[in-house]
Amino acid sequence: MHVTFSIAGTTFLVFCVFAIAAAGYLLGRVTIQGVSLGTAGVFVAALLFGCFCYGSLSEQLTVAGATFVTDGLKIVENLGLMFFVTAVGFIAGPGFVHNFKQNFKSYVCLGLVITLFGGVACVLCILIGRSFTGLSHAEFTAILVGLLAGALTSTPAFSAAKATVATAELESLVSVGYGIAYLFGVVGVVLFVQLIPKLTHADLDRERDRLTQVSQNAARRTGRVCLDEFGLMPLALAIVCGIVVGSCKVGNFSLTTTGGCLLAGLLFGHFGRIGPVNLMPRDTTLKAMRELGLVLFLIGAGVAGGSRFAEFFHPIYFVYGILMTALPMVVGYLFAKHVLKLSLLNNLGSITGGMTSTPALGTLISVAKTEQVAAAYAATYPIALLSVVVISQVIILVLS
Repeated sequence: MHVTFSIAGTTFLVFCVFAIAAAGYLLGRVTIQGVSLGTAGVFVAALLFGCFCYGSLSEQLTVAGATFVTDGLKIVENLGLMFFVTAVGFIAGPGFVHNFKQNFKSYVCLGLVITLFGGVACVLCILIGRSFTGLSHAEFTAILVGLLAGALTSTPAFSAAKATVATAELESLVSVGYGIAYLFGVVGVVLFVQLIPKLTHADLDRERDRLTQVSQNAARRTGRVCLDEFGLMPLALAIVCGIVVGSCKVGNFSLTTTGGCLLAGLLFGHFGRIGPVNLMPRDTTLKAMRELGLVLFLIGAGVAGGSRFAEFFHPIYFVYGILMTALPMVVGYLFAKHVLKLSLLNNLGSITGGMTSTPALGTLISVAKTEQVAAAYAATYPIALLSVVVISQVIILVLS
């Protein structure tokens, strides 16, 4: 009997996605001095896969000379992003309004401080570095603004920068910068939220109590009628609403799918019900969707970024990216601690939102052992989302 074994086409894509996830979780478990990559290990595994195996994946997703690998990875990335941010919105929703009212000025100020210092770092790198590069001002600025978007892990800023530059060639340079800086943009914030509690010798039990005091009145208002056992229907409905909201544009600005789904999740989570109908999925469902979504997003973005990482990587660009990640993150932390007087977990939750870092939020939830840090993330995220998009566009228009 002749036995054949073949994994091809879209089945090969699915096989690769789950193989990367398995390898990434193993890598994320490696602990050095009490610090580990956690779920961000999946992103590192995805980058490595993109560097060495992207060609094989592209071959399997090529039909009649046309390749669909970019579309396939984009579907994986966007599906994961929608699952993650919508679940985060639901989780943060019950306490969001109270928390935002109580700390409105703090969240607005911190979001602006983080993104402004990221922009300052980008401008300084452009003004200093363009004297030592063979690229034109427009080309160098395109790469550096891409680095800024990657350093702050901001997909909306990345999209806005590509839309603002004049040519397709400059768009590709924005993509190069984003891919180079995104690695440290993810890993840097993930390590930061783990290291700060250790370096400050924080009592996390005490910090959780302080966080609970800030996020009080977060009781969920649920209805008597459940639409399905696990709450997948309201989750799906929130995603649909989020896509519609995120697709609306005012001039060149939109919330994008990410911002739209986060907003929809927050509103659904805040109200909890419509009449007698329960709109809140189970906690277990939300946690599973949050983790699954984060993993899919990291795989889709990581494989695509890894495919061009080796080709365009230059050490100095990585240094610029580190500066654009570290400066706003450290300044933001110190500003929140000494000026705004935020508690540690509110501080770090706001940092993940200000850096628009979904992987770091997942890590912080694991470190803090409470979902309530998501409220600070969700409060700061919209401010950072808007300001980094505007800053990226202004830098291109002024310095190109």
